[in-house]
Amino acid sequence: QVQLVESGGGLVQAGGSLRVSCAVSTRTFSSFNMGWFRQAPGKEREFVAAINRSGSSTFYADSAKGRFTISRDNAKNAVYLQMNSLKPEDTAVYYCAASYLASWGTYLYIEDKYAYWGQGTQVTVSS
Repeated sequence: QVQLVESGGGLVQAGGSLRVSCAVSTRTFSSFNMGWFRQAPGKEREFVAAINRSGSSTFYADSAKGRFTISRDNAKNAVYLQMNSLKPEDTAVYYCAASYLASWGTYLYIEDKYAYWGQGTQVTVSS
């Protein structure tokens, strides 16, 4: 069973930075493409960023491009989301997820391509 635990959320002022982390308990972490999603109050969960198994490829939602960076450390079984220039509209619960698909592709923005999810971490950006 694959378990994901997010951490690092909190309250930050607009324009500030925050890094959220996701610890993944599995012996085969490097076999998973990983993604970050978020859900704001009253809204559906949306894709933020994805990273391939080796960490050599990434892609982002338009809302995250140029501000957020996804990375991973396969030696530590962890994936990260560095968020800079935060805006109040970035306020959401942030979830990491592990895809069941071995292949890499931009379809990884789709939620149902992910088999395992964390419980989420709250990020609040004040204006």
